[in-house]
Amino acid sequence: MTVPVSELQKIAPSSIIELYELHLDATLHGASTIYRFHSGTNQVNNGDIVWNGNSYLRFPVEVTGFEYSGGGQLPRPQLQVSNAMSYVTAILLIVNDFNTGNDLIGAKFIRIRTLARYLDAVNFVGNVNPYGTPDPTAEFPQEIYFIDRKTSENLGSVAWDLAAAFDLVAIRAPKRQCIANICQWKYRSTECSYAGTNYFDINDNAVATQALDVCGKKLNSCSIRFGENNELPYGSFPGIGIFSV
Repeated sequence: MTVPVSELQKIAPSSIIELYELHLDATLHGASTIYRFHSGTNQVNNGDIVWNGNSYLRFPVEVTGFEYSGGGQLPRPQLQVSNAMSYVTAILLIVNDFNTGNDLIGAKFIRIRTLARYLDAVNFVGNVNPYGTPDPTAEFPQEIYFIDRKTSENLGSVAWDLAAAFDLVAIRAPKRQCIANICQWKYRSTECSYAGTNYFDINDNAVATQALDVCGKKLNSCSIRFGENNELPYGSFPGIGIFSV
C-alpha cells in the first residue's frame, strides 16, 4: 500500500526515510548486481538500514533534482556518492572491463521513500519500532530513473546524471513507429494470433488456400477473420487504434 495521507497530516509525523537501489544489467555491465544504499544509519550500533528484509548500506550519497517543473520537462536528477577507499572506482573498473567506457550507463536507479514508523523492527533497539508498526508495503510511489552519463570522478566522489526511460539519448517513444490505419502486427504470429482456416486476400476477398491468404491490415480484415463481435478493443493495435474499413 502507499503511505496514508493521514500520516503526513499529523502534527509530528515520523521522519521520511529515503532509500536508493542501483540495478545493473547483465547485458550492459556483465552482472545483475543490485546495490542498495542509504545516507544514514539505524538505531542499533549505527548499522545499515533494513527495509523489507533488505539491507541498505550506510553510505554517503546525495541525490538532487527530483522536482517537476511547469515546463513539461521530466526531472533529470544528479546522483553523487562517496568514493572513499576508491570503492566506486573499483566497481567502475569491473564494469568497464566488460563494456569499455560504460561507467554504469543504463543501470536502473530506484528511489524508495517510506516513513520511520514502517521500517523493519530490526532497525531499533530491542527489535521494537517505537514509532509504529513495521509495514514493508507502506511506501510512496517508487521513482525509477536510469544512469545517463558520468559527470565526474575523483578520489572524493563520483557523480552521474540520471534520466527517465523516455528521456535517454537515442530513445524514442514509442519504439515502434505509429502509422495511422495500418496494423503493424505480423499476420498469423503470436501478436496477431489468427490461426483459422478461413482465407482472404489483401482486399478481403475469400480465397481457397492459405497460400493465397494475405491480411489487408485493416479493421475489416480483422473482423472477417475473428468475427464482428471479437475484434480487439479500440486502441489495442500497434498503430493508433484507428483503421479504415
